[in-house]
Amino acid sequence: MPFRTAFYLSTAFAILVYLPLRLVAQEAYSQQEELAWRTQHTTDLQKPDGWLSLIALEWLEPGETSIGSAQENKIHLPTTAPAHVAVLKLENNAVTLLPPTEGFPSGLQIDGAPAKEQVLRADQDKDKFNSQVTIGTLNFYVIKRADKFALRIKDAKSPFLLEFHGLKWFEPNPAYRVTAKWTPYVPAKSVSLLTLVGTEYSEPVPGFAEFRLQRKTFRLEPVLEDPNNPRLFFILRDTTSTENTYPACRFLYTTFPDHGVDQPGELLLDFNHLENPPCAYTPYATCPLPPAGNRLAIALPVGEQRYHK
Repeated sequence: MPFRTAFYLSTAFAILVYLPLRLVAQEAYSQQEELAWRTQHTTDLQKPDGWLSLIALEWLEPGETSIGSAQENKIHLPTTAPAHVAVLKLENNAVTLLPPTEGFPSGLQIDGAPAKEQVLRADQDKDKFNSQVTIGTLNFYVIKRADKFALRIKDAKSPFLLEFHGLKWFEPNPAYRVTAKWTPYVPAKSVSLLTLVGTEYSEPVPGFAEFRLQRKTFRLEPVLEDPNNPRLFFILRDTTSTENTYPACRFLYTTFPDHGVDQPGELLLDFNHLENPPCAYTPYATCPLPPAGNRLAIALPVGEQRYHK
């Protein structure tokens, strides 16, 4: 074999060995994987405690707030609930669950245990570990946004679930599956996110993803919601929001870059996985709005379309 030919072959082999991550990131679009992702997204929405189960968001005032199906309650539950379920007492920046005059109804539970008088956990701007109060098909919990508290109520038999009519999607397009250059912020910075209900909260931004699309270069910044969960959360809006997609924003979740968030590297952005925020389905969610830098002046005609027209 001539020296030049051998050199080219060995060089090509070395490149293939050296760049496995890049080749993985640029794998061809898989229709089977896309359909599986869409099916899972739809299934999650229809869970008994998913976003479609939301039936109310009630902001609490200082003092006592009664809950139940009887007319005299400040917060009314569906008629399937007992007449008097509980009393919420907002005092000293905490919410306590108190029994009504006749005591807690049978079957009322807090985090799977029989209900008792106690302070309900309500983490600032994060609800994952908040105390869950359940009875029958109902599930409610207190949320905290800025210095305000609210009661979020879900029902496994909610009208939104019973009347679910499926999701709308653009046709998948592999051109919107791109490999971005990842640049970490050292140290990580933070961004203040506004929400649709007028509150504001801060999240860490570990770096930015830079990519080319439609012959132009763009940059997006993700937030890191949970340091223990290896995924990035992009809140963004593009020009399809004027007509075909949810006006406020769409979400994109990705894995970490190939060398982690604190090292330069590459990141796969598959815009076919753009999904609606919870606010697109229900008026009882408190969704974040995209930072100024994540409002793109191009169209991304892929992913999920508007749920309500």
